[in-house]
Amino acid sequence: RHCRDNRVHYYLYRHNRTNSNDTAMLCTGTYGYSSLFPYPSVLSRYISLSLPPSFPRYSPADIISTVEFNHTGELLATGDKGGRVVIFQREPESKSEPFSQGEYNVYSTFQSHEPEFDYLKSLEIEEKINKIRWLPQQNAAHFLLSTNDKTIKLWKVSERDKRPEGYNLKDEEGHIKDMSTVTSLQVPVLMPMDLMVEVSPRRVFANAHTYHVNSISVNSDYETYMSADDLRINLWHLDITDRSFNIVDIKPTNMEDLTEVITAAEFHPHHCNLFVYSSSKGTLRLCDMREAALCDKHSKLFEEPEDPSARSFFSEIISSVSDVKFSHSGRYLLTRDYLTAKVWDLNMESKPLETYQVHDYLRSKLCSLYENDCIFDKFECAWNGSDSVIMTGAYNNFFRMFDRNTKRDVTLEASRESSKPRAVLKPRRVCAAGGKRRKDDISVDSLDFTKKILHTAWHPTENIIAIAATNNLYIFQDKLNSELH
Repeated sequence: RHCRDNRVHYYLYRHNRTNSNDTAMLCTGTYGYSSLFPYPSVLSRYISLSLPPSFPRYSPADIISTVEFNHTGELLATGDKGGRVVIFQREPESKSEPFSQGEYNVYSTFQSHEPEFDYLKSLEIEEKINKIRWLPQQNAAHFLLSTNDKTIKLWKVSERDKRPEGYNLKDEEGHIKDMSTVTSLQVPVLMPMDLMVEVSPRRVFANAHTYHVNSISVNSDYETYMSADDLRINLWHLDITDRSFNIVDIKPTNMEDLTEVITAAEFHPHHCNLFVYSSSKGTLRLCDMREAALCDKHSKLFEEPEDPSARSFFSEIISSVSDVKFSHSGRYLLTRDYLTAKVWDLNMESKPLETYQVHDYLRSKLCSLYENDCIFDKFECAWNGSDSVIMTGAYNNFFRMFDRNTKRDVTLEASRESSKPRAVLKPRRVCAAGGKRRKDDISVDSLDFTKKILHTAWHPTENIIAIAATNNLYIFQDKLNSELH
């Protein structure tokens, strides 16, 4: 249920799961202003959707596991570890309430996946939503793909604001009439009703992955998509659920010879024959499906030579690529490994075009990060609409933004403690251990590694970003744009 009081939105979800008690979750949504960094598009307005402080600590099922805008940016979908998908819709501009422009409110909520058990392998299959991808809108309805470790589902999201009335054989309550009482025929009519958002499953793509699905990507032909797990990439047709085509298979004959796994994959935004996939060795492989049905031989290999003097026990772990994204133009690739974000030019395979240090101050703490498993965290990255700024997450609920033109960067914090309605977000700075600290600097030893920004998304055309911080969703908007409205 949704209500609004003093410009604060309250959302109450009542969730009934098999073999569990009924649970209720109250979320609040507030918004305000904040300043970020002094170059393109100072992001500002934010919405925080989270459990109020008076509520008990969140459960693992409430942790947001993916965030994705649709192609117009009017809808924003989030998935969590409980298998739920929540869709937010952007409110239209209101002259009476100028501050509401850009605000996102809950549009629909549904259970996408349930926990399952593979009896053949004696393995539990989590309901966690690994990825969500929107299909370009072709009609009044919206379609999205969601996946857990094994099963991909296609969902239809549609609106209904009319209901049929005046049936000849049924009464108003839907019961069959006594035929002897029907004396005349009438034409059924459509009557207005309260708007209802309906979400229905249209396709279920299953039984094609032996290993955990880590990526799905919709092709630019809008008819096919691919799904990737640790060792294979499959090509699907959106209308065919009982078979897929294996286009990449790196599984060796002897698993003891396995040296790398697939970590992410994505189609080119304009050329339906091209796709890229990344590996745990830090390499990128660009493949062309016109060359062969099985793309085990890549067209291009993007790899940065390793500095022998800098090699350590952790070198291979921190070089693993956790995310790869094509730029909107299709000319560049953005990748994220543990410590850096890199921009690659498709025409230059030998080294990245640009390298950005996300949190290099952690290099001295890799040993402790290995012990607490944080070194295996998978951070995502995102482009802005013009491909001029990139964004990625870090620890302590910090996220980083880098301007490719001016080479300036900023560190910001997404948290309820530092964010108040219409407050100004101040840039944060992390001071290395033993370094000289300013007044508002935070020591690297004070970072909270349980608070991490793994999932981010950028509006396709405007400077609006979505940040997932554990069980909280923050939405920031360009302050300059909001002041113009």
